[in-house]
Amino acid sequence: MKPQTEFMEDESRLGSGKSDGSDKSDASDMSDKLGAHDIATFRKKHFPEVGDELWNDWRWQLRNRFRDMEGLSRVFRLSQAERAAVARRAGPSLPVGITPYYASLIPPNDPDDQLRRTMVPRLQEFDIQPWERTDPLGEEAHSPLPGLVHTYPHKVLFLATDFCATYCRYCTRSRMVGAGEFLPDKHLWEQALRYIREHTEIRDVLLSGGDPLILADDRLEWLLSRLRTIPHVEIIRIGSKLPAVLPQRVTPALARLLGAYAPLWLSLHFTHPRELTPESALACGRLADAGIPLMSQTVLLAGVNDDSETLADLFQGLLRLRVKPYYLHQCDPVAGSSHFKTSVQHGLRLLSGLHGRLTGYAIPHYMIDAPGGGGKVPVSPNHVVGRDGNDLLLSNYRGEVYRYPDPDLT
Repeated sequence: MKPQTEFMEDESRLGSGKSDGSDKSDASDMSDKLGAHDIATFRKKHFPEVGDELWNDWRWQLRNRFRDMEGLSRVFRLSQAERAAVARRAGPSLPVGITPYYASLIPPNDPDDQLRRTMVPRLQEFDIQPWERTDPLGEEAHSPLPGLVHTYPHKVLFLATDFCATYCRYCTRSRMVGAGEFLPDKHLWEQALRYIREHTEIRDVLLSGGDPLILADDRLEWLLSRLRTIPHVEIIRIGSKLPAVLPQRVTPALARLLGAYAPLWLSLHFTHPRELTPESALACGRLADAGIPLMSQTVLLAGVNDDSETLADLFQGLLRLRVKPYYLHQCDPVAGSSHFKTSVQHGLRLLSGLHGRLTGYAIPHYMIDAPGGGGKVPVSPNHVVGRDGNDLLLSNYRGEVYRYPDPDLT
């Protein structure tokens, strides 16, 4: 097994790395088109010698991620607790990785900043609760071969890589991401493709990891083209956080590539409205213009986005980027994540408060992934107050009770 610190430095593992010039498209004048937020100040302080073309090169962003105490200390004033947590990391623990772009969105002096809490290790990660599990969704028990999870009858989860541009501290797959176990290996992919071909009940393939969009274009096209030769595979989905943490990856060439394999859907992981930058808007716009439906998945996280204002700003902002808020996930009980956990009742109150405040398009489904492989279970606020004779009593978004005639006509 190759350690994560070496894995992505060898770019051949991503693919050929050949460029058709699209990686540089719009790069030199991107800052002028998008305007400036705190990125300009960050770049001037930490990368004054790096021009726009290099800054907007996604491979440069990957090579220059902040991955250890020295790197994190360069851009953040780490608290004593953060330093202790980073120093305590050893062995097969969840890696650290933050792109320069994403680091520029995080205030350097506030350990309790919402985005920082999701990226910089905290001592609570080592406080394992009795109900937490390293594999809370029972994926390994439903894995017929490495890199493939078959929980639902008609769909499979295809782990194309275990590498991410950034590592979320609440990751459900913290047991495996960044460990080098699922390299973009065509031999493993062929085994998974063979399984899918042999199981004709499979209609839906979700590419995940890790982050599949981290693969170079040639490797991603190799995989997509072969999935498209399987007659019974109707839908391909890709789960990615790159439009939020590495929007430079979404080049015009990548958007064209993905658009060529329709019907293909993207599930994008956005956590907080501060991620909705001009850069992420450009990335989402390229994907939407290529005809790719965009849905978002957000994990409800204590101290990050567990208030109505933050969620309303995030979901309304996603619609402006042509992204449909689809799932609001209850945080999975993965080992070391209890400091991110909110109660389900709190989540229901938040979701209920969004009704009447946002258009229905902006309100996601609130979902719990049943531990052990039970699958996703929707939970919703109950607006049915009760019955009075033939009337159903309903509570609207203001808490007012209305009668709906509902006689039994059977």
